[in-house]
Amino acid sequence: MRIENSFIPVEGVGETTEQKLWRNGITHWNEFERGIVGETTSERIASFIDTARTRLDAGDSRFFDDIFPSSHQWRLYENFHDDACFFDIETTGLSQTNNKVTTVSIHQSGETRTFVNDAAPGVGEPLTSDVIQETISTAPLLVTFNGKRFDVPFLETAFDISIDAPHIDLMYPCRQLGLSGGLKQIEQDIGIGRDQPDITGRDAVRLWRQYESGDEDALSTLISYNRDDTVNLRTLMEHVSNTLHEDVFASVCQS
Repeated sequence: MRIENSFIPVEGVGETTEQKLWRNGITHWNEFERGIVGETTSERIASFIDTARTRLDAGDSRFFDDIFPSSHQWRLYENFHDDACFFDIETTGLSQTNNKVTTVSIHQSGETRTFVNDAAPGVGEPLTSDVIQETISTAPLLVTFNGKRFDVPFLETAFDISIDAPHIDLMYPCRQLGLSGGLKQIEQDIGIGRDQPDITGRDAVRLWRQYESGDEDALSTLISYNRDDTVNLRTLMEHVSNTLHEDVFASVCQS
């Protein structure tokens, strides 16, 4: 589902009105015509479309992030998926003030990069505040799992930076689909496989401690785990986007 299929950002247009438009064949901004809804709402929709076309042509993901209801932010994905930044972090614990970030993996434009705190030569890339600002903070769209509550605030505290890019936290649209539990559980539920044995967040802490004690293989395992998390986010995002498209848009248009 694309942004151009959406009318719900307009004041006075809720899900019921949007679905009424879709059922009457107005499934895209280009198809909008007056008469299906009241005159005031029609004026608002026409004004919205004029502004939104300009902002979409400019690639202004922030504009749409601001005006879409939070439960419908997943609709931004189809328009910005080419440059979306999927990322996941590993840490030495849950405290933003007492623990540190160990690795950050980013999957964007088909490439996966891993940044490592105190990186040894040839092992990942050095993890710095500049790196986070240049990659994550400037992305048109972030995709994480539980990143709004954990990954983003942890990075902001650890590196004294601000990350306010448009952000789809997959934990919430997964709940809309009845998918609960952590990322690994949801992957299993929808059939996303992993090459590596199952590793938990606790294992990630242990692996980092082993690396600090001189075990280079432990760091390789940690990086592989972190990268799997990140790459699988794209697969999960595709599943969520396609399924919600069918549930929210396609099923209404076919009824």
